[in-house]
Amino acid sequence: MILRLLLSSLVGLTFVTASYAAIEDQISEFMLDNGMQVVVIEDHRAPVVVHMVWYRAGAADETPGVSGVAHFLEHLLFKKTTNLEAGELSRTVAENGGTDNAFTSYDYTAYYQRVAADRLSIMMQMEADRMVNLDLTEDDILVERDVIIEERNQRIETNPSALYREQANAALFQNHRYGVPVIGWRHEMSNLTLSDALAYYKQFYAPNNAVLIVAGDVVPDEVLSLAKSTYGQIPTNPNLSDRKRPSEPPHFAPRRIEYVDERVSQPYVVRSYLAPERNSGDQRPAAALALLADILGDGQASVLQRKLQFETQEALYASASYSGVSLDTTSFAVYIVPSADVSLEDAEAALDRAIGEFIEEGVDEAQLNRLKTQYRAAGIYAQDNVNGLANAYGRALTSGLTLQDIHEWPDIIQSITAEEILAAARDVFDLNSSVTGWIRK
Repeated sequence: MILRLLLSSLVGLTFVTASYAAIEDQISEFMLDNGMQVVVIEDHRAPVVVHMVWYRAGAADETPGVSGVAHFLEHLLFKKTTNLEAGELSRTVAENGGTDNAFTSYDYTAYYQRVAADRLSIMMQMEADRMVNLDLTEDDILVERDVIIEERNQRIETNPSALYREQANAALFQNHRYGVPVIGWRHEMSNLTLSDALAYYKQFYAPNNAVLIVAGDVVPDEVLSLAKSTYGQIPTNPNLSDRKRPSEPPHFAPRRIEYVDERVSQPYVVRSYLAPERNSGDQRPAAALALLADILGDGQASVLQRKLQFETQEALYASASYSGVSLDTTSFAVYIVPSADVSLEDAEAALDRAIGEFIEEGVDEAQLNRLKTQYRAAGIYAQDNVNGLANAYGRALTSGLTLQDIHEWPDIIQSITAEEILAAARDVFDLNSSVTGWIRK
């Protein structure tokens, strides 16, 4: 169960992307004069709309020393603006029968509302207002800083797996900001100031750094007209620079972590490797890795589960994951939860043996064809979820991909060969670019 939670967001996004080619005709794209990208996904089956604003800025774009400020600012955007009282936006959404929220990742920050289609103009007016008119006080900072610290207490400090992941990411990414937790290091979160939040806000919250996604019962030309009258009135940020982050140096030695915590209920082994991300115009390596993760760890027919759970019974659970939608170099991971009488040392050896056997034996073509069929089927089902589609498009567009890349992805997945998957496996399973973790009581 613990490891399934680690994989849930990745699997959902991987399968949603399979639907893009089928819905390409429902997608419209515009560019406002101030540089804001507008993407409309039409679906007239229900009178509902999902309105999302994505900023091409996340935790990995923070200045060193103020970790957590991107997530901190996400919270602060629900405070007062020059035209809205604190909490007025969310209250208006609720009064109109809708829902709203926001989230921060390494590569983006997003704000969304799901409301009746005829309420879209209200959402656009309010979201455009808080893009430029945030009105913060020192009291806001103090109160919300306590909130995010308590959030860290609940989500990280009480969760051994989360604490381990922080240490593992810091070891895997020795120089890149992916090694710093999105929520922030506690000692830096405690010192975040009003000036820190406003500096990030003024630098990144601008129309020429944002993507507007509108999905649902809408007409593209009407969305464009609304966008021009709201977001289109906001001036561009002429000082916005390209996203330049510290690059990861070559890795020449494997790293190991033994994380011990009395709250660990089930020991397990996880190894993470540096891996290439989905790159615009060159997605085949990422597609091969996505299929490799499924072949190794998706379901009872997967290589790791078949070999380790059912044949040798050395594992209670085994799996693999790949986080492909990422602006920069990402990670590929394999996991094993050993059976009661199997030590972590033996479990790690079993994991390595199973992977080695897979590379030697090759890809089962029948399994590969089943996976490709599952991708196609999942793509059809995904069209019923406009919220999921809006999320997937936003994540991709703020992670360096284009609409063309998104729409080509399903065909690329279908065209990947067994030889490409094995080549990807040989490349990614480099111990010198890995962190191996033992998590135990």
